[in-house]
Amino acid sequence: MNRPAAIRPEMNREEGFTLIELLIVMSVMLILMTLAVPQLLKLRKQANETSAVQSLRTIGQAELQYNSAYPANGFSCSLQQLGGDPKSGAPSAQAAQLIEPALATGFKAGYTFAITNCSKVTVNNQDMYTSYQITAVPSSVGKSGDRGFCTDENNHVTFDPAGGTNCTQPIQ
Repeated sequence: MNRPAAIRPEMNREEGFTLIELLIVMSVMLILMTLAVPQLLKLRKQANETSAVQSLRTIGQAELQYNSAYPANGFSCSLQQLGGDPKSGAPSAQAAQLIEPALATGFKAGYTFAITNCSKVTVNNQDMYTSYQITAVPSSVGKSGDRGFCTDENNHVTFDPAGGTNCTQPIQ
């Protein structure tokens, strides 16, 4: 049985995408990705920086609570003293349980936290810390964050645009 010639080409034709069509779609996707990926990385750095500033404020509040709860010690000069596991028993001067245990490790959201520059006086043969500085620096400058942040017993947060601890510019 012979079919007319006009019908035969339609039956032999396969359905699907041509190689050119697939290359065009892949090119468009590649262009969109090159525009989107840098923006996602920028958003991640901004989120890390926002988290670092909030964590500095949390640690600063914990310092005030520590000073109120343990006045003989003054301020804490250690994140571990401000932290502590609530399952390990009652809070103490060595584990006050004022910040979450993860933050007490000194690492959170691409930043490294530390309490430094502690000023100490001795009263009745006991050391008392009267001032401190809390620093937050990016674990990888340019990747996890661009700026370093600092605060002290006055809770004024400042930043270092180079990502270090030379914090001279106030947060706006």
